[in-house]
Amino acid sequence: MLAESRRFNENRRMPISYGSYLKVHELLALQQPLSDGPEHDEMLFIVIHQVYELWFRQQLHEAAFLSQRLQANDHPMATATLKRMLTILKTMVAQIDVLETMTPMSFTSFRSRLDNASGFQSWQFREFEFVLGHKRQKAVEWQVEGSPERVRLERCLREPSLWDAFLRYLKANGFAVPASVLDRDVTLPTEANAEVQELLVAAYRMHPLVRQVCELLVDLDEGIQEWRYRHVKMVERTIGTKTGTGGSSGVEYLRSTLFRALFPDLWEIRSRL
Repeated sequence: MLAESRRFNENRRMPISYGSYLKVHELLALQQPLSDGPEHDEMLFIVIHQVYELWFRQQLHEAAFLSQRLQANDHPMATATLKRMLTILKTMVAQIDVLETMTPMSFTSFRSRLDNASGFQSWQFREFEFVLGHKRQKAVEWQVEGSPERVRLERCLREPSLWDAFLRYLKANGFAVPASVLDRDVTLPTEANAEVQELLVAAYRMHPLVRQVCELLVDLDEGIQEWRYRHVKMVERTIGTKTGTGGSSGVEYLRSTLFRALFPDLWEIRSRL
């Protein structure tokens, strides 16, 4: 009887459609402007930032897989994943072009509705920074104590970064990575290391596959810097030198984040190749 009831219910189940699989109705219910009218460009502002959060989620998904593949010395999948991350990053940069169609006056018309909300508070972007090795306790403290977001960042702070996975990949390919580097305090940001640089120079000269991964990591580092630069200029042309909505110094703070290398060793060796 139970088996027959189960089959009956399965036969009655509605087939999966495009909308039900992607939860389109739920997705389209998430854009809720707060301004009166509402102001026309508030919808664009919401959609762009929600899409960014989706891309951050995908980048975190890809980065976790990349870390696994590097530690497994799976060169084909590691390079394929890096190339996907780079392609996504290009899309993220290109989205700024769309956001820049919003004029300063358009943004001002609904900016007050944001209250203290700010991209500064995006815990997924902070997590992405942590995964890439740009770790600092202060970024954790920007989240409310005890909140799921803060717990998530605290966990990520204690986990090895993508660079740590790359160092194990380097070791798996026969390079004598010092134990002091492999066993470093992973809660600290990635720092340049002269011994690692010697190994990287040798890898570039003697190991084409490792060199390919290195160059893709440089592409990723450069792409993040490009995204930061475009973001700074977009904010500058939209609000000038005004204080950020979350109380940050706005453009001044964003400028301080420019041109910070995520993988400094890969940049330090450029003059020796």
